Amino acid sequence: MAALAGPFWRDKRVFITGHTGFKGVWLSLWLQSLQAEVFGYSTASPTSSLEGKLAVPMQHFRGDICDFSKLHLALDSTKPDIVIHMAAQPFVRRAFQDPIGTYRTNAIGTATLLETVRQCDSVRAVVVVTTDKCYENQDWDWAYREIDRLGGGDPYSSSKACMELVVRSFRDSFFSTDRVDGHRVGVASARAGNMLGGGDWGKDRLVPDMIRSFAAGKPVVLRNPKAKRPWQFVLETLRGYLLLAQALYEDPGRYVGAWNFGPGAADVRSVEWIVEKVAAAWGAEARWDIQPGQHPQEAQMLRLDCAKAARELAWTPVLDLSDALQMTVDWYRDFYAGKNIAEKYAEQIAAYTALASTKGDILSPAVRGT
Repeated sequence: MAALAGPFWRDKRVFITGHTGFKGVWLSLWLQSLQAEVFGYSTASPTSSLEGKLAVPMQHFRGDICDFSKLHLALDSTKPDIVIHMAAQPFVRRAFQDPIGTYRTNAIGTATLLETVRQCDSVRAVVVVTTDKCYENQDWDWAYREIDRLGGGDPYSSSKACMELVVRSFRDSFFSTDRVDGHRVGVASARAGNMLGGGDWGKDRLVPDMIRSFAAGKPVVLRNPKAKRPWQFVLETLRGYLLLAQALYEDPGRYVGAWNFGPGAADVRSVEWIVEKVAAAWGAEARWDIQPGQHPQEAQMLRLDCAKAARELAWTPVLDLSDALQMTVDWYRDFYAGKNIAEKYAEQIAAYTALASTKGDILSPAVRGT
């Protein structure tokens, strides 16, 4: 990890919204290993994402993402260099139950965050995390590019498309590239698909539902086994966020806009395929059933074209999907065995970093050819 702790991230002040979530914990720990100073803002307590098993040592602000006063106070007191916005309502089914709350958190929350950034002179780069589901899904075989149409036939997807429109509006109105010498803030959005990894306890997410069922000796119930998704290990995506944040900081005029971070075509797999692989890795007690009846609308096919990230950021996935699944199962096995889960995080971050480093210094500007 020492090679990656070098000049850029050391002592950078990074403000993460949603730092207690699945991705937020991984990102916070990785940034700390890179010697960044990390601050977090979330409605949840610092340990909730790990069921009380791990508190990431960092300054934590608790508040609603739509609470301008609290959010402004948090940014004003920490004076971050970089903001990574991950606070969101991330569940498709919950969005059907609470569409207004979903739009409020995802769209208005993003607008609130960007307005606080506008009033914080220290910020130089903002990465807003959305999703691959922000695209108007055509159920076609082609991968979606950043220039393709946004939309959504369900509240969750639509709310994420709204997030993208909010980002574009603030960027064009207040952080435009033709006035970058005045505001010096680079704003971009990052779109990714389904992520795998330990520490995800989200309800109605495939892998957490599987693990909970397997650990309890019960069969996991599948509602849409033929649906295909672009599966990717969590650190692959976070590496993309870090590279994008660094690029924005160094050259805000060049790297603004939307960016896809997804796996190759070979890792677009069905729910059924994932279940079979995870069950095999877990052991003979793992079982599953298919739930009958009608279920909320979900897109059958989603795939991202990541040529832009490969070309401009030198970002490509480095981990095989089978290895990602095995690392995920290993994490949960250690968790249920009562092992030191902080050590497991550090071990997997180090292992992934070592693998990614074989492709070059993954957080170096030289990788991007700048």
